[in-house]
Amino acid sequence: MSEVTANPAAQAGGSSFYAGMRLLPKAEREAMYAIYAFCRAVDDIADDQQGDRPGRAAALDRWRRDLDALYAGGDAGQAQIVAEAVRRFGLDRADFEAVIDGMAMDVARDIRWPTIDELDLYCDRVASAVGRLSVRVFGMPHTPGIELAHHLGRALQLTNILRDIDEDAAIGRVYLPIEALDAVGITPTTPEAVAADPRIDQAVRPLAERARAHYRAADAILAARPAGHLLAPRLMEAVYAKLLTRMETVGWAPPRQRIRVSKPALLWTVARLVVTR
Repeated sequence: MSEVTANPAAQAGGSSFYAGMRLLPKAEREAMYAIYAFCRAVDDIADDQQGDRPGRAAALDRWRRDLDALYAGGDAGQAQIVAEAVRRFGLDRADFEAVIDGMAMDVARDIRWPTIDELDLYCDRVASAVGRLSVRVFGMPHTPGIELAHHLGRALQLTNILRDIDEDAAIGRVYLPIEALDAVGITPTTPEAVAADPRIDQAVRPLAERARAHYRAADAILAARPAGHLLAPRLMEAVYAKLLTRMETVGWAPPRQRIRVSKPALLWTVARLVVTR
């Protein structure tokens, strides 16, 4: 189980969004690195395949206690990593808590074929809550910021789920909703069997369209040019929407090859957005 790094910028360097973060002003950039480091730390706890569930739950509870101390003005412990971002940008304690709640869903049990409502709650916690923290750093007005976090967070998380079907199945998880599996006649047995079923391509197409609808909504918000540092969310939307398009073209019938964003393509997207912003 990893500890929080003393160098959030170095840790963020492995993220697809690093290029967007680097283009932010210094204070905003450092705040985003800190938020990313927090998310990585709690995600590592949720995905730790060596630790037992009680131990992982206790590790998440330690984060809750440290956040409580941070917001109460006490010794923040490991939450000290986000202390400056919280102070400077007024980050909401509830959003950090929501991220931990999402990770706790993975710790309590390996999520398998959730209902669509449970999946939406999970996406809100592990992705849109991160968006709500981020839009404060970006300096967006409240209403468009919250709406962007809602739609772009869900779009990105659904894209990740559609990309990582095999990787998730390998650790006992299937985030595809039971309604989608039922619709094509897949009876859930084991994660491996679901991932290997040739009907999975039909099952995930509606989920891809749901992601696409969230991208359209996010794009409309960004196109209205609300105030704030919008390059980072525009980069996220552009890169991951293109990733979804490639997956839709290739399809999800097994055997699958994981679709990736190439570094040259990412840099080209950054350059294009800088020129056109």
